Amino acid sequence: MPAVPETMRAAAIERFGGPAVLKLRELPVPVPGPEEVLIALHTAGVGSWDAWHREGGDAPRRPRFPMVLGTDGAGTLAARGSRVRRFELGERLYAYDYDRRGFYAQYVAVAADHAGRVPKALDLRHAGGVPCIGLTALQGIDDALRVRKGQAVAVHGASGGVGHLALQFAKRRGARVLATASGADGLALVRRLGADAAVDGKRENLTEAARRFAPDGLDAVLALAGGSALERLLDAVRDGGRLAHPNGVEPTPRKRRGIEVLRYDGVPGVREFARLGRAIEEARLKPHIAAAYPLAEAAKAHQRIEAGHVLGKIVLRIAR
Repeated sequence: MPAVPETMRAAAIERFGGPAVLKLRELPVPVPGPEEVLIALHTAGVGSWDAWHREGGDAPRRPRFPMVLGTDGAGTLAARGSRVRRFELGERLYAYDYDRRGFYAQYVAVAADHAGRVPKALDLRHAGGVPCIGLTALQGIDDALRVRKGQAVAVHGASGGVGHLALQFAKRRGARVLATASGADGLALVRRLGADAAVDGKRENLTEAARRFAPDGLDAVLALAGGSALERLLDAVRDGGRLAHPNGVEPTPRKRRGIEVLRYDGVPGVREFARLGRAIEEARLKPHIAAAYPLAEAAKAHQRIEAGHVLGKIVLRIAR
């Protein structure tokens, strides 16, 4: 392994604000603690939550600047803490840490338990965009909704980051999947990924479409967007059906009599990354990269996120 340098390039902010506050800076390479790993990043994921953090959302009472954004990414193990035994130097790792962040950089230090080996099926470019949305998608389908073979499942917002992976994980479980998306390109993507039916949530009546798809009612809905379209979709859920949505979906879906509502977060962990790796292999997962920006253009990546209608995942290219 090449020696770890003392400094690195990072996209950081000196204050909260719009995309323009993201600037490329030279910062010290973080030193991993005893139970941490240092990853030389190849690719980092970019999500709508990053833009929220950039504006000061979820900020500590006394924020410390410069602040490096980014919650997930993939690369190779450059160094490890004295208590870490699970990984070897040079191994391909992907990681997710919502609270500590710091992935818009050439190096990131994270708890070893928040990292996993990249599945053989993924290259580092695609793996870098997967950890956050992959864990959220898998835990929504497998844990919150408990999807089983033959069930009628709707993924609302199926062309987005979490949604397009959740669709594939639901098919892995043998479900019949109704995917809602917007635009001809969104519908084309979800059909290509295996949706049994696809419907434009902004143009079509979702209640009627869902009842045609599942005359006895939908068994489960994973909601990655809120609003009136979701409420119409929920009119087609059977009594005893289930609705799950990650924290942050707005407006928050209303509770309904006869429908179990589960609100959750995707969480990292040793077992969670092991499960994700198996699911990726079994589903023959096809992560979709909407756009890849160089690290120096992180501000442009945030502008693209805020413009909306992102199919799949936006990533930052960090390794040259």
